[in-house]
Amino acid sequence: MSPSFLQIIIAMVAAIGGILLLTIRYHVPAFFALLIACFVTGLSIQMPVADIITTMKDGFGNIMKSLGFIIVLGTTLGVLLEHSGSTRVMADFILRKTGERHPAMAMSITGFIVGLPVFCDSGYIVLNGLIRPLAKRTGISVISIAISLATGLLSVHCLVPPHPGAAAAATTLNVDFGRLILVGGVIAIPALIVGHWWAVLAGKKMVIDSRSEEMATDEIISSGPSVVRAFLPVVVPVVLIAVRSFVSIEHASANRWQNIFLYLGDPVIALSIGVLLALNAKKGWKRYELSKRLQESIEKAGSILVIIGAGGAFGAILAAAKPGEHFSEVMNLGNKAILFSFLLTLVLKTAQGSSTVAIITAAAIVQPLLPALGVHDPTGRLLVVLSMGAGSMIISHANDAYFWVIVKFSGFDIKSVLRVYSIATLLMGLVTLLFVYLLSFILSS
Repeated sequence: MSPSFLQIIIAMVAAIGGILLLTIRYHVPAFFALLIACFVTGLSIQMPVADIITTMKDGFGNIMKSLGFIIVLGTTLGVLLEHSGSTRVMADFILRKTGERHPAMAMSITGFIVGLPVFCDSGYIVLNGLIRPLAKRTGISVISIAISLATGLLSVHCLVPPHPGAAAAATTLNVDFGRLILVGGVIAIPALIVGHWWAVLAGKKMVIDSRSEEMATDEIISSGPSVVRAFLPVVVPVVLIAVRSFVSIEHASANRWQNIFLYLGDPVIALSIGVLLALNAKKGWKRYELSKRLQESIEKAGSILVIIGAGGAFGAILAAAKPGEHFSEVMNLGNKAILFSFLLTLVLKTAQGSSTVAIITAAAIVQPLLPALGVHDPTGRLLVVLSMGAGSMIISHANDAYFWVIVKFSGFDIKSVLRVYSIATLLMGLVTLLFVYLLSFILSS
């Protein structure tokens, strides 16, 4: 028997409420919370247990097939860049080019570029040693520089693959990776600017007693690779994936160069090339050290993959209920896809803390609702993913692991980080939403 509209509503509310309750109140890992949500939803819509399990397996397997290699390779690239010194070399190069008159903006740009392949928490930990020496040398507030770096990293983390949230949402909603990298990168710039602006404005009024240890910038950079070797692992994969999005698959067989870029721009191949370039950035890798870093990458990717897989399973259960058909019959959600996706992700992020979990869960919920939301084309799906990225920025506070990375590694008090960083994330999300709407008007005209 087909579930009624009321049953579907109750099932979705119970599932989302259960995820939030389990992750926030009882600190259950997101994987198990999503797993429980699958059964709660399936039983609520009267699916047989055997069908629930089969659907979960299919959803889990499909998302792994699409994202497994990408997440592992993207994580490996980030880890290798950290431990080869490439991230610090990139930061030093940007600081030299921008000069000491705009150190906070230099750190924002550094966070933006380093954040393309490196997770925001890892990037902040690696680059944290640059903050206090730079603040002391330039006389700029240390919290302004620190939060500029933090928001620069966050801007791309929420919007651009291969970061797991954006990558999972793109896969779930069938959005082209190349287009998302290009458009997401552009949309992240206003977020970076407003984050930097608020960090500087709020930081001027605050005197911070930071307890973090100072590290000399010259010492950090001295053992790193050359600037070209440091940037290549980041630039080459991004360019290859972006170029691929412009290559016509229909005519690839008729053009040898199109065919080459079609394969080189596949995210798995592009990221593999990035990993090889990252290995080349550091000479003389010791066998035990390289083995340790690769193992670290696999372990880090594994924890992400199980969450993404559970999100795929949850999405498959929701899709089996065909909520889009019921919603379209009962209420008019047309032309509200951007706002609906934004608000849903915002609630999930603010409540449970993780941008990645928020985007993955929101994508699973929104995907079967796309027809009811009036989304029928690739551009509409792209805008929905970007709106989820905007929602996942808001609002970072005490339940967000990245919030505590900033607090602990910078030595700032919690109140100061809430006043500067948390408000910055609110402004970033709202500005990003505004630009997503502007983009929707431009593309529809």
